Amino acid sequence: MSAERRGWPRITIDILEVTLVPSNKMRVMYRSNLNFERFNRYFSDLLRKGFIKETNDSNGRRLYEATERGRAFLEILRKAQEFASSQEF
Repeated sequence: MSAERRGWPRITIDILEVTLVPSNKMRVMYRSNLNFERFNRYFSDLLRKGFIKETNDSNGRRLYEATERGRAFLEILRKAQEFASSQEF
């Protein structure tokens, strides 16, 4: 059995899907199945570009949620993956 290496689109989709529901950073990292270093690289980039926003819950805990821009980007990436996987070469 060989592990399939995920590329940028798949990792971005995984992170954005988790953040469709406000989640803490640790949950996003575990659910997207990334190590700390790789996760931080992708997550920071998505946060900086405005695809994910930081919010606080009623107890003041930091949560992260996909923005409208992030949700739109997620749909584009999903469609691109679907298109790419349905093409016969």
